[in-house]
Amino acid sequence: MPFGMVQFSPEATPVNMRRMIAAAGGYEDRATAIRGFSLTNVEGWGCSGGSGDVPFMPVTEAIEKSPSSDFRMAYASGFTHADEKAEAGSYRVKLANGVEVSLAAATRMGVATFRFPEGKEARVLVRTSDSEVGSTAAETRIDKATGTVTGSVTSGNFCGYLGTEDRRSYYTLHFVAKFDVPVTETGAWTDTKLDAGATTAKGGTGYGPAGMPETGHGSGVWLGFGTGKTVRVRIGISYVSEANAAANLEAESATGATYEAVAARARAAWNSRLNAIEIEGGTEEQKTVFTALYHASMTPTTYSDANGEYTGMDGKVHKIAPPQKVQYANFSGWDVYRSQFQLLTWLDAAQGSDIAQSLLNQSRQDGGRWDRWTHLSGATHVMNGDPAAASVAAIWAFGGRGFEAKAALESLVHAADVPTKEDLSKNGCPVECAGQRPGLDQWLKLHYIPVGAPAWGPAADTLEDVSAEFGIYALASHLGDEATAGRFLERAQYWKNIWNPAAAPDGGYFMNRNADGSWPTVSKDEDPDVNPRADQRTRGFTPSTGAGFVEGSAAQYVWMVPFNVAGLFEQMGGRDKAVARLDKFFYDDKGAPAVTKAGPLHAELDNEPSIETPWLYDFAGQPWKTQQLVRQVLNTIWKNRPDGIPGNDDLGEMSSWDVFASMGIYPEIPGRAELVIGSPLFAKITLHRTGGDVRIVAQGAATDAPYVQGLRVNGKAATKTWLAEDFVEKGGTLEFELGASPSTSWGVGRGDEPPSFAPKAKTP
Repeated sequence: MPFGMVQFSPEATPVNMRRMIAAAGGYEDRATAIRGFSLTNVEGWGCSGGSGDVPFMPVTEAIEKSPSSDFRMAYASGFTHADEKAEAGSYRVKLANGVEVSLAAATRMGVATFRFPEGKEARVLVRTSDSEVGSTAAETRIDKATGTVTGSVTSGNFCGYLGTEDRRSYYTLHFVAKFDVPVTETGAWTDTKLDAGATTAKGGTGYGPAGMPETGHGSGVWLGFGTGKTVRVRIGISYVSEANAAANLEAESATGATYEAVAARARAAWNSRLNAIEIEGGTEEQKTVFTALYHASMTPTTYSDANGEYTGMDGKVHKIAPPQKVQYANFSGWDVYRSQFQLLTWLDAAQGSDIAQSLLNQSRQDGGRWDRWTHLSGATHVMNGDPAAASVAAIWAFGGRGFEAKAALESLVHAADVPTKEDLSKNGCPVECAGQRPGLDQWLKLHYIPVGAPAWGPAADTLEDVSAEFGIYALASHLGDEATAGRFLERAQYWKNIWNPAAAPDGGYFMNRNADGSWPTVSKDEDPDVNPRADQRTRGFTPSTGAGFVEGSAAQYVWMVPFNVAGLFEQMGGRDKAVARLDKFFYDDKGAPAVTKAGPLHAELDNEPSIETPWLYDFAGQPWKTQQLVRQVLNTIWKNRPDGIPGNDDLGEMSSWDVFASMGIYPEIPGRAELVIGSPLFAKITLHRTGGDVRIVAQGAATDAPYVQGLRVNGKAATKTWLAEDFVEKGGTLEFELGASPSTSWGVGRGDEPPSFAPKAKTP
């Protein structure tokens, strides 16, 4: 279901046997076998995944060895894509063992039908301990008389193999499964020991010495149903209790609920959700790729139960309070603050409000920390920076007003002003720094994150932190707190403190800086791509260096001041020099596009540090280059193929970029609702939203016609390459005239460029 707690899906066996998982989301297109069908998953994340809880696996063979003897491969069955059918809300496959599997999901329950072949024994494994990256506890019980299996698994361990900070459990999933065929056989296993006839099992897999579970550990049960049976099972889950799991099951499925009925309900829900944006025109390929809207609508996931209860970050049971309707979980803050929250809120302001309230609730339960990456009830601290303020401000700006905004602002300001012990600690660093604002004491003193501070990459952390400061400015400004807004707009300009104009011969770069103000020397051992022309103060620096940066290079991070692009261009020596650098960034020396896998000097539009960059030509008075580049990206690296989403989708962030780009608009400025303009991919686009529809009409739209010749906003001719915040709030109509040749007269005047935000110059 959209944003469903249950994500009933196949867990494939590893393709590369040196890895412990098939893929972070449980499924890999190249996989040839399935080890079970898990109740939970998270869409498009990195590391080694997580969740993938309680796989159910139909088997036709006798259980003669423990499934935990090799929990990735034992009792797995082959399959082919020709025998699969996946739809929104349901999945079917015929396994090599002859069993036909059908899965469908409601929000907090799932239903499976296992159709066993004639003459073959019908058995189902309940692999309770076998979450994707392991578990520390698991418990399973069979009530043979009623055909009910209950139990729980305690897990976590997201990115745990990278360091010990997250090598821990932080959630427990409870489940209640009801089979509709009489049980004729039971059994259980713990570690490598089988116990035929048993009805209980207990024990987790552990996380192993390297953060990944080792074979030979775990527990679960099996049930037999005779031969040639068709077995249906309904399963409810809860992160609070078994009683809530049972209540969720009954709230969302009558006793006789079938796969067909649940699948139809899910399909109807998806049709309603996806019809929020209607499109006309475009090629079949382009329309299929626009199902990016589907991928962007899976996460965050529903976390509260039907009765409103949920387990908080403090391990206690809480209950949502009106007007909040749902507590959400699974936030990849470093990713989704850039455009996914904006998309979700624009389409459904009430949901955006619930997301913001969920983030505030998490912070309150976690001692005031707004963790940047939360998985269920766990603060994992993964990635860098502090995306919370920009996230909450963006939700407010895009219409989500039904949350405790003033309380959120007060909390965010306190977190930005008062260092905590976690902020001062290097626990978890570099990838999982425990503090919300690692190195905050030095930030407040030096106005940048220096080398040696708690950080993943000091330069990258500085650039992420200035966007956080700007997010506080944006929220405070929207709420009318001008004093706070002014103070944090000043702090948002701290990016200038790590700009070194002598870092390279082509106009300066951001780079690491020592606490004493000096620029560090990079040895050949530290960076093999040494620039021999570098200034003595920056010997060894080269734009290709990753020293100080996170999943990127100095050349890729040089653009990361999205709220004050004019100020950045000024540092580079003006618009003309900035455009020359942009041209070199997006194209190689032969003029060919260099937007993915082209090396550290070029864009990587398959990862977040680069995705805001194609829109920068709008700020430089050359919008036709944005129009051409974005269209080229949409038509090349976004494809209707298994590798058609570039990079990790990161809980829908990359897909939200595609949705905005296909509509010809993008929320470039963190925490605000101005939209920069590209060109729409489709002839007609309609966004249905409670605050007023948005209609986008593109006369002359075609694959090879990305160039804007003219634009009318609500019937009036417009030359600005951006839309003000009131357009997002009120809706309206955009009428584009597109052509196959660049227009060098539209959107090029001084004043047509999108706004940049900096404090007004003080009068002497």
